Amino acid sequence: MIEEILPGSVACASAFGDLPPGTDGGLLPAEAAAVSRAVAKRRAEFTTVRVCARRALRALGLPGVALVPDRRGAVAWPEGTVGSMTHCSGYRAAVVARTGDAVSLGIDAEPDLPLPEGVLEVVSRGREREGLTALAARRPDVSWDRLLFSAKESVFKTWYPLTRKELDFQEAELEIDPDSGTFTARLLVPGPEVAGSRVGVFPGRWLARNGLVVTAIALPGPAGGPGPRTDTDRAGTGGTAP
Repeated sequence: MIEEILPGSVACASAFGDLPPGTDGGLLPAEAAAVSRAVAKRRAEFTTVRVCARRALRALGLPGVALVPDRRGAVAWPEGTVGSMTHCSGYRAAVVARTGDAVSLGIDAEPDLPLPEGVLEVVSRGREREGLTALAARRPDVSWDRLLFSAKESVFKTWYPLTRKELDFQEAELEIDPDSGTFTARLLVPGPEVAGSRVGVFPGRWLARNGLVVTAIALPGPAGGPGPRTDTDRAGTGGTAP
């Protein structure tokens, strides 16, 4: 699904569930050590999303590397690339691009179900909640509150590699277009500098299908320009850091 909402220059790999143990060699030693004490479910999703990431790297002609999370959940991608990973119940995905094609990537997948009670008030602003009411009246087939949450996760994953700073849910305001499958995130704090210009808006795309909502942002960068090499996944309602 995720490849449908990203440019062709972005290599994507995904799985609708966990791959059999040992697929593509499984985890590299450093990765295995990172989840040696994790429960089986956590190890399985951790493994599958990293197999996906190495498949995406190979699609760009690059060798697979160990993708070990630091204490914040960030991983270092190979020099000259940017990437992002996500997993939720029933779906795992990883995307990678060269820095000449994207300066940062952010993806997220969530179950197409309403957010738990009380979460929407934490992750949204008043204008956003008004927009969700209008969206639900127009298209009740989509869990718009969950889609908003997913889009904000993609915003954070795009933001963090560029700034290495936290971004609160309230520090970006989203507008979702139900017809074009797009959304626009307006940053309410000073945005990151890209190629000497400050970026205040992140444009993204979304898709709802197969009981899932997926969102993605591919922030373009100057051809051949330097780009960040990390990605992070903030623990949220749909899953834990990759």
